[in-house]
Amino acid sequence: MDYTKFNTKNLSDSKAEVSFDSGLRSYMVAVYKHMSIALIITALISLFTASSPAMMQMIFGTPLSWIVMFAPVGISIYMGVRFQSLTVTGARSLLYVYAASIGLSLSYIFILYTGESIARTFFITASTFGAMSIYGYTTKKDLTSIGSFLMMGLLGIILASLVNIFMQSSAVAFAISILSVILFTGLTAYDTQRIKDLYFEVSGSGDTEDKIAIYGSLALYMDFINLFIALLRLFGDRKS
Repeated sequence: MDYTKFNTKNLSDSKAEVSFDSGLRSYMVAVYKHMSIALIITALISLFTASSPAMMQMIFGTPLSWIVMFAPVGISIYMGVRFQSLTVTGARSLLYVYAASIGLSLSYIFILYTGESIARTFFITASTFGAMSIYGYTTKKDLTSIGSFLMMGLLGIILASLVNIFMQSSAVAFAISILSVILFTGLTAYDTQRIKDLYFEVSGSGDTEDKIAIYGSLALYMDFINLFIALLRLFGDRKS
């Protein structure tokens, strides 16, 4: 047996594996970096807006509230439709604009809830999100099978929330919050695995890989925000 060839082949395979792992690590770091920046933008915009009575009146006391409410939906749809034509810089900019618009719409929480309960809920959300994201990244189990179930659950929650705008039922709102916690906890793991799997499809594709990382960060950002809101509705302490 030619041990020289055998050892050379193994060494080559090992180098390729290390390089591949390094690429995946850099890709996931980019995903979480974009997501973290988006969360910081949301927090700063929310705090700034809530501290200005004039801004709050302009946003929630005028028809501008409808623009603030639906702007994130429009941005996310635009990003999805224009994926191929958007540049990396354009996609990243839209992500941060999306985060800023969410910050405007979430500024009301500083009026309704105590700062202590907001901070507490944030850390609970971060811990839950972190644990589920790690699970989604490390598990060998294919989570694709639960993806369709989670998407149907998401559609159900959206429809129930729209109906409850007119019903104004506290019991329905409570049930929606509980289901939302379960749903977005599961989606965090599912989306993390899906984002990881996408890397194997787009690795080395340059701008496409960079844009996939940005779109992945948007998905995880939305999971985090929705989980935070659901937990805050359940456990947040309202101001007297």
